[in-house]
Amino acid sequence: MFRMRNAAFAALLPLSLMACGGGDRPNQELAPAQVSTIGVNSYLWRASLETLSFMPMAQVDSAGGVIVTDWYANPAAPTERMKLTVTILDRDLRADALTVAASRQLYNGTQWLEAPVQAATVQRLEEIILTRARELRRNTVIG
Repeated sequence: MFRMRNAAFAALLPLSLMACGGGDRPNQELAPAQVSTIGVNSYLWRASLETLSFMPMAQVDSAGGVIVTDWYANPAAPTERMKLTVTILDRDLRADALTVAASRQLYNGTQWLEAPVQAATVQRLEEIILTRARELRRNTVIG
């Protein structure tokens, strides 16, 4: 009786294991620019984190694709500080899948006052992040 039960178990084990596989495997035909194990494009996400790594982080949400830094003052210019918000809007590696918003303040000796941010500063940050994301993708594809 014991041998029959073991033989039946041994015969059914491979069948039960076959039912477990297959359905959850990633699609091998998926374009590398669309690969995402988080809520947003992983290349844009990594590039954003690398680009802003010198700033303290206040909020990092990979599912929502939002990175908010805390105020950062360059030691060479301690009377000026910036705060950035990077939002990744899509799973595709595209220029319009990324937005950067910046706030800038100047210290007048007693308090921090809001100051304008040049549009070129925000555009330059977006370009740096996009360039780095493309490099990460290229390095992954070329391997």
